[in-house]
Amino acid sequence: MQKDSNLDGSRPREPRQYRTLFVSDLHLGARACQADAFLDFLRYNEAETIYLAGDIVDFWSLRRTPLWLQSHNDVLQKLLRKARKGTRVVYVPGNHDEAVRGYCGTAFGAIEIHHDTVHEAADGRRYLVMHGDEFDVVVRYARWLALLGDRSYEFALSCNGPLNFIRRRLGLGFWSLSAYLKLRVKGAVNFIGEFEHAIAAEAKRRNVDGVICGHIHHLADRKIGGVRYINCGDWVESLTAIAEDHSGAFHQIRWQQAAAKPARIAALPAPLPAIEAMPAGALAANWAGASGKPLANVAAQAREDMATVE
Repeated sequence: MQKDSNLDGSRPREPRQYRTLFVSDLHLGARACQADAFLDFLRYNEAETIYLAGDIVDFWSLRRTPLWLQSHNDVLQKLLRKARKGTRVVYVPGNHDEAVRGYCGTAFGAIEIHHDTVHEAADGRRYLVMHGDEFDVVVRYARWLALLGDRSYEFALSCNGPLNFIRRRLGLGFWSLSAYLKLRVKGAVNFIGEFEHAIAAEAKRRNVDGVICGHIHHLADRKIGGVRYINCGDWVESLTAIAEDHSGAFHQIRWQQAAAKPARIAALPAPLPAIEAMPAGALAANWAGASGKPLANVAAQAREDMATVE
């Protein structure tokens, strides 16, 4: 098997060309979203196919604190533009954007929407692509506890800002307190291990060679029970992605935090769930697909789903 590699995330002179890119957990609409860094990443990394493996828009965060920065709008515009110009973009919703799951099997502009899908790599190996929240017992069976944990995690993420402001003044690089705590707390470590084994078992049950997912914000690539388990990481703290080259080899990309600009405070008018007030040219007025339902219905559904757990 060809040895895969980690890429340092530095800016090349010309955009790198890949067969496939896998990203997850952008959390657009959340204060911790590193949208500017992701835009920078897209400028320097091109692919024939891009998989968005869930939690792209954070409806949970939008309902608590309506916030939609211009950079978040720019990300959606960039992805829509890539899809229109011929890049295949596949959106696999997660738990934070689960309202979009009602549109699986349709398309948003030229962006395909699937509950999960199978990707065939250049070497013929097949990989299940999904978000992975189905294998998080907290999300499935204790929704209120998931929301509480989400707020605690959001608080830990908020500490990253002032901490790294001081570190930059001292000439030090980015360091994530939330990631550090996650990997030091025994319960969190056990949860990650159980999640990885459960999702690898699902891939084996579906008779595929591996699984590519997100959800737990933890970049990984290893064999579990004969199945290759790959996690994309996230774009709120680790700034990571997975790339497949034209030989079928997979690479971990850790985008440099230096590429991220300070968050722009100027935002679009904060809507009820933020999405409803986006300019039609940026997000499109209607969901283009078999349902033909307006996008506002997605946000409305998110409101109803969240209300049931409060």
